[in-house]
Amino acid sequence: MALAHAIMTALLEDDLSGYELARDFETSLGFFWQASHQQIYLELRKLADKHWLSKRAVSQHGKPNKIVYGMTRAGREALAEWVFSSTRNQAAKDDLLVKLYNLNSDNSSHLSGEITARREEMMRRLYLYEKIRRRHYSQPETLPTRRKGVYLALALGIRQGEQFLAWCDEALVLIATARN
Repeated sequence: MALAHAIMTALLEDDLSGYELARDFETSLGFFWQASHQQIYLELRKLADKHWLSKRAVSQHGKPNKIVYGMTRAGREALAEWVFSSTRNQAAKDDLLVKLYNLNSDNSSHLSGEITARREEMMRRLYLYEKIRRRHYSQPETLPTRRKGVYLALALGIRQGEQFLAWCDEALVLIATARN
């Protein structure tokens, strides 16, 4: 998936400024697709140049004008075409997994610390996911169609997070026994 598709998906329901999009991205699609603010702004300009997004200046009191982006008909058609294309499963790229290939008695404490930190990070993320699920998706069968899709992505994120926690627990026990 290209960042362009994630941005256009975020703009399906509301027109947003680059700042609003980057902020919302961090608490929604950003859970599943990472992008920096600079990458988002660069992609917004490219999409507007392709006429897949419209842009308009909105004046603000005491601040510079902000640029608000919205989907065009051509953008909606391009996004719909992408939805019907085949998906690719991206291979994981994780330094920690490569580091584990180098596990030995000298670095086992350090690697246990990295796994513990990852576990804590996942616990925080799962807490947020559950908070979102309870607040917005407690009855998924009653949701409008598009929201059901968002719920399904969130549910997968929760399950993968739970599975990752179980892996962390197993890894920490196994590494501890390797040190003895």
